[in-house]
Formats: sequence, structure tokens, C-alpha cells
Amino acid sequence: MKQRLTYCVLAVLTAALMAPSAWSQSMATVKGKATDAQGNPIVGAKVEYANQDTGQKYDLKTNKKGEFFSLGIAPGKYKISLIQNGQVLFFFNGVQVQLGSDENVTDFNLQKEQAAAKQKAESQMTPEQKQQQEKVQKENTTIKALNEKLAAASAAEQAGNYDQAVAVLKDATTIDPNRDLLWFKLGDAYRGAATKQTDAAQKTQNYNDSIAAYQKALTIKPNDGAYLNNLGDVQAKSGKTDDSIKTFTQAAQADPTHAAQYYFNLGAVLTNTGKMDDAVQAFDKAIAADPTKADAYYWKGVNLLGKATTDKAGKMTAPPGTAEAFNKYLELQPQGTYADAAKQMLASIGASVETSFGKSKKKTSKRQ
Repeated sequence: MKQRLTYCVLAVLTAALMAPSAWSQSMATVKGKATDAQGNPIVGAKVEYANQDTGQKYDLKTNKKGEFFSLGIAPGKYKISLIQNGQVLFFFNGVQVQLGSDENVTDFNLQKEQAAAKQKAESQMTPEQKQQQEKVQKENTTIKALNEKLAAASAAEQAGNYDQAVAVLKDATTIDPNRDLLWFKLGDAYRGAATKQTDAAQKTQNYNDSIAAYQKALTIKPNDGAYLNNLGDVQAKSGKTDDSIKTFTQAAQADPTHAAQYYFNLGAVLTNTGKMDDAVQAFDKAIAADPTKADAYYWKGVNLLGKATTDKAGKMTAPPGTAEAFNKYLELQPQGTYADAAKQMLASIGASVETSFGKSKKKTSKRQ
């Protein structure tokens, strides 16, 4: 009886020891590596084995080297997908997984796969499509080069090296002379160089070069408000007042959205050249375009005050609207740059400083 029991125990142990061996013979080993378009390992991605006959799925994960491995995949035909952040990066269809440790290697080389896909797509292109692709590639290369030039020029300007910015942008215009932005930036660089120039002749040359660059930009993109505005500024600085007046007026008409600033700049030019009536009209237009433009009220008041008369007793009489202009400035900018000057102007004509436009709630000063 004891001998028979011993045989039964040995039989059970033998069966238990043989079970893993039988299981390993029925499951396949799979492995592989995943690398991105730059050849770097793809870490922490999911590799999904989906059996196309049974629907059974196995999920593996890539390690820090981009490698994945499993001893327990049932043989069969699989769709193998590389998935990262829920997005399928690539997949293989109809991959046969077989028994045998060296037979089931699947590598995801995205660099290789993308190159192959590109080559396949190009082989299927018509001559017209290939020509268009080459055109796009050339355009992208040009844009990249020009963006690098613009960045270098901007860095030079920020460092105060306008001559270097000019050189970089001139080089950019030889790469593609049909880009209005390049000529506009070149105009800005010449304008900046002029402001730092101590030699009168060179300053004049820089201003003339700036004007020519802005005009070149405008031949490519006519009636651009920003281009016209900067051109008008350089024309004014170089003494071409009449041209500046025409340019600022054109800018305001071409770009109504920013007309307030352009009319204000026009008013500034007219103020500096002593054309008070025209300056008042320009500031009125700036105010009409933007009723909150405080500085326009102040400079309107300054020009009106310039037309004030003084009688024999020394009493000053300013044109109508002078006090209102200064008070409106103070209403909008009570602590503004010109606040003290506006109060002094009001005092000089015996007008009150009001807390709000048109309402004399508090008189802070009045000439006796």
C-alpha cells in the first residue's frame, strides 16, 4: 500500500515538472527595438500584438533602450503596432509569429520607414507633382535661410549694431529681392544707423538709403500703413517735409485701423514746421479716429495756444477750444507726461483746470 502511494506522488511531481516545458513549447518568443526618425530609442512606448485570427491582444512596453521582449505570445498572424501617447506611430500587418526564439524579431525604424514611404510616394508622382514638390522644397529652404538672416539682423539691432544689421539684410535681399518684409527691415536698419551717425554726410546717406528701402518695400506691397508710416518718419527726419506730409496722409487713408497714430505723426511734423492750422486739423483727425488719444488733445492745445493774442494790458486770449483740449488731456491722463505743462498752459490763459471735460467740478488754478 505504501509503495503504491509513493508511485502516485512521483507521477504527480513528474507531471508538474513537465508542465512548464510543455507550455514553453506552445508559446513563441518575440522581441525588437523601436527608434524614431532621428535614430533615437523610443522609450516607454506600447507595442501591441493583435492576433488577426482570434482577436487576442498582447501589450508590450519599450525600455530605456527602445527594446521590447516577451516569452509568451501564441503563434499566429499578427498586426503589430507601435503606439505612443495613444497615437499609432507605425504598424506591420500580417506578421507571422512562429515558435523559435530567433524567428520573431520586429524592429520599428521610423527613419528607415519614413524614407521608404517618401521614396514610394515620389515614385508614384507625375512630372508636374515632382516639379511642384521641388518648388515647395526650394521655397522652404529659402524661407529658412531668410528667417536666419532676420533673426541675426534683429539681434544686431538690439545690440545697437545697426551697420551689421544693414549688412545682413542687404545680403538677405540678394537671396530673394521680392520679399517686401526684407526691404522694410532694411529701411528700419538704415534709419537706426542714421540716428547713431555723427558724420552729417553719412547720416544723410543713411536716411536716403532708408527711404529707398521703404520705397522698394512699397513697390512690392503698396499702401501698407506701417511701411508708409516709417517712410514718412524718415522723410521728416531728413528734411523732406512735404514728402512726409503726403506719406503720413496716405498711410492714414490706406490703413484706417491705425489712422489715429498716422494723423498724430502728421500733426507732429506740421507742429515742428510751424504749420499750426494744418497741425490742429491733423490732431482733430487723430481724435476723430481715436477719441481716447490723449496726446493728440495736448498738442492740439499747444498749436491753438500758438495762435493766442495779447492785448495792451497783457491779457492773453486763446482761440476757442484751447482750454477744452488741455482739459481733455488732463481727463484722460491726469498724471501724464504733459499734465503739469497742460495746467501751466491753462493758467497762462486764465482758464480753469477741470476734473472732467466740459464740467467745472473743481478749479485748481485760475489766472487773476
